[in-house]
Amino acid sequence: MSQLPLLAGATGFEPTPEAAQARLEAVDPAAYARTRNALDGAVTRLSPYLTHGLLDVPQALAAIRTRHHVPVSHKLAFEFGWREFFRHAWRHLGEGVLDDVRPPPWPGRYAQAMPADILEARSGVPAIDHAVRELHATGWLHNHARMWVAAYVVHLRKVHWRAGADWMHAHLLDGDLGANHLSWQWVAATFSAKPYVFDAGNVARYAPREWQCRGTVVDRSYEALDALARGAPDVGPEPLGPRGARPATEPPPVSAEPTADTLAGLRALDEAGWLAQVRAACAAAGETRVRIVHPWSLGEPSEGGPAVRVGLLHAPYHSRFPWSARRWAFVLGAMRRQVAVVHLGDAHRALGALADAGLEPVVRDALVPGLREAIAASARRGAVVEPVPREWDDPDRFCTSFTRFWNTVSR
Repeated sequence: MSQLPLLAGATGFEPTPEAAQARLEAVDPAAYARTRNALDGAVTRLSPYLTHGLLDVPQALAAIRTRHHVPVSHKLAFEFGWREFFRHAWRHLGEGVLDDVRPPPWPGRYAQAMPADILEARSGVPAIDHAVRELHATGWLHNHARMWVAAYVVHLRKVHWRAGADWMHAHLLDGDLGANHLSWQWVAATFSAKPYVFDAGNVARYAPREWQCRGTVVDRSYEALDALARGAPDVGPEPLGPRGARPATEPPPVSAEPTADTLAGLRALDEAGWLAQVRAACAAAGETRVRIVHPWSLGEPSEGGPAVRVGLLHAPYHSRFPWSARRWAFVLGAMRRQVAVVHLGDAHRALGALADAGLEPVVRDALVPGLREAIAASARRGAVVEPVPREWDDPDRFCTSFTRFWNTVSR
């Protein structure tokens, strides 16, 4: 197996509040504004903590503003705004984010599966192969690299954006269906006005030397790349040179269930055992409220919250969107700091069983297929549903572009 060097600082996402706080304290807004487009720039790397609820946007901005001046016009505030825009779009589109919002720019038939050469990091385009290895090895990727990968996959290899988005979502520690899938759609021009393409000069400007793409399919003008996006079939991997076949790296497997290793320290119970455990804990604590800890609510509970806390994983979601072991380890590592038992099952049934037992779930909302609907149904039966905190108001009318959204909320 061939190994390529990873970007400095790409690894090391500990699933703890202390790690999230350390990243907050390291944020340098001025450096971020200057260098954010470079792969070794001063980006925040807060996204896994924001996606999984160890932090929220208002909390993060407030902490940064205790040390730095970050007005609404600042580039850092702007990027936090994108996160809230994607949540706004998800609220209005729902599972529509998983389908083309607009017709694609190419009239041909896009492939429905990722090519093996891309997954094995042997496309022959260095920026793509390095990015794929980085994603598989660390569970994180700079946004610029994500856009390069998406543009190459969709516009040059003619793979439907959904196949690429599902693959990337499975491996990203910060994989969020709204942000990830709509970002792929933005690149694909099914959620934007034109295809996003990149050239070798863009890579040369923002990436390390070993990522350079001179002499490859992307070493041409933007006009030529746009024409390929709109009118050409799959260009295929780069032709093999005199050195012959390229070494492949096996992509990490993904699964709908956590492994025994990632579950270490947690007891996984079926619905009956889980409910019995919850009832016994509530009886011992003299408590009827139960804090539901799910993968998008991993922050430490506030003082005065329910004393009884249990973990819940919505199995139908994970069957549709499996995760890498690295992502399972991140989520369950954070979860085991709060709970001792977890149930992988149908959240509709589990939350309904708590209500039938006379217990009152307290749960943070989540824009996650199936879980969102289960939480709404539980609310109708008396559950306390906490909204995800927002820095800016969520407009009632759907803003079809970030510009429209930002002009509305940042006044």
